[in-house]
Formats: sequence, structure tokens, C-alpha cells
Amino acid sequence: MTSDPIWQPLVEELARRQRAGRKAEFWLRDDDAVDPTLALDRLLDLTGDFAVSVTLAVIPALTNEKLVVRLDQAPHATVAVHGWAHRNHAPEGEKKQELGAHRPREVVLDDLGRGLSRVTSLHAARAVPMLVPPWNRIDAGVVSDLGSTGFTALSVFGPPKPAALAVINSNVDIMDWHGTRCCRDHGLLVQAIVAQLQRAFDGGEPVGLLTHHLVHDESAWLFLERLFEITTRTEACAWLPIKTLIGRGAAKAVPGKG
Repeated sequence: MTSDPIWQPLVEELARRQRAGRKAEFWLRDDDAVDPTLALDRLLDLTGDFAVSVTLAVIPALTNEKLVVRLDQAPHATVAVHGWAHRNHAPEGEKKQELGAHRPREVVLDDLGRGLSRVTSLHAARAVPMLVPPWNRIDAGVVSDLGSTGFTALSVFGPPKPAALAVINSNVDIMDWHGTRCCRDHGLLVQAIVAQLQRAFDGGEPVGLLTHHLVHDESAWLFLERLFEITTRTEACAWLPIKTLIGRGAAKAVPGKG
């Protein structure tokens, strides 16, 4: 599939899966969608070419019917709720957070209820009742009340914590947010993906790839294209739709946890 030594560890890990008769599972979440843009077109065309399902975390307060029209041409895309307005309410000096304890919980939940209602009314069956908190941060108390607001799933970044709803986290971010703010080194990304696949070999979490189409440099697009080329040309790999993962996560949800 490739002679590039950077990608060889992934090729070898997928071959190991094939020999064991197991699937390497991936899913793709892309954050901050609002409007149709050239960058979004590029993401949708690339994922469509390789039949890779993509979940777009859409900012409800900032989007409208223009995105609906564009996504009508992308049946492989689903839509999740990216907070309400992607607005920071934390004081200066603290990490940015829209869904923290800086406002009354009922105000935060009201925002989220409006967000879910707006995304669902715009996108209908394409929408999934999954919350993607801006900056991947959310107060634990808010998590415990998400079910009463209509959400059935939550997606942040990192290892999932027990909750009363499905938790479908991303675990490999392609962007170097604390350094270049461009795509991370491809070799390091391959290492991170292989490490996650190895953790998942006996039933751990799939590789949850996190992208941000609006800020991708050419290196990011090249990485995605090569990843899709390698992973979609083997029976040992599957890119899963979010609804499949939510169904699995619901079965593992822990009543009373938040």
C-alpha cells in the first residue's frame, strides 16, 4: 500500500489485524463547522472519495440553512452539537470554557437545549443528539444533566470517563495547537494511531481522529489523504459512522454517573 517508512508502522499493525481476523476501527470528528467554505468542500470531497463517514461538530448559534443545503450533497456526513455559540465564559487566566461552572447550570443547559433543538430542526435525520463541548471542556455537573436536555451522547478528547450517557471521545488530534498550530509531524501522528490501535486490540476504544477543516494547512490535508488511502484499501480496517458508536456507548453507559 505504501513504501513510505513513516507509514510502515500502521501498515504492519493493519497486517497484524488482518492475520488475527480483527478490524482496526476508526471514526472521524471535525469541529467548528458553520457555513459552506472551500475548506469544508475539501473535507467533504476527500471523505466522500474514500467513503469515510464524518461527524461535523456544528456551532448552533452561528449556522443556518446554507450548511443544510451543502450537506444535502454529502450523505456520508452527520451533524453533532458544538455547544451553543463557542463563546468563552471563563475569566482571564483560566482555560477557555463555554460549558463550565462560571454560569448558573440552568443557563448552560438552556443554551444546550436550544443548540440541540436548532441543529435538529435544521438537519433532521442527519443530526445526532451528541454534544461536542467547545475546547473539549465541560463541567461534570452539566454532564450529569445532559440526558434531561435530550442528549444521548457526549464527545470530548481523551480516555472516556464513566457517564450516564454514551461517551464517544476523540483521541488523536492532527493539529499541533500548542506549537506550530499546523499539522503535527506525520510520523508522530502515525505512532499515536498505532498506539491507540494496540490499546484497542482486545476491545478498547477505536481511533477517534479529530480535525478542524478551517485551519488545516497542506500538510494536514496530505496526512488525511494518505491515511484514508492506507486504511480504506484493506479489509482489516473500518471507518465507523457515529450512530454505530453511540449505540455501543449507550450499552456501556453507567446509570447515575455524570
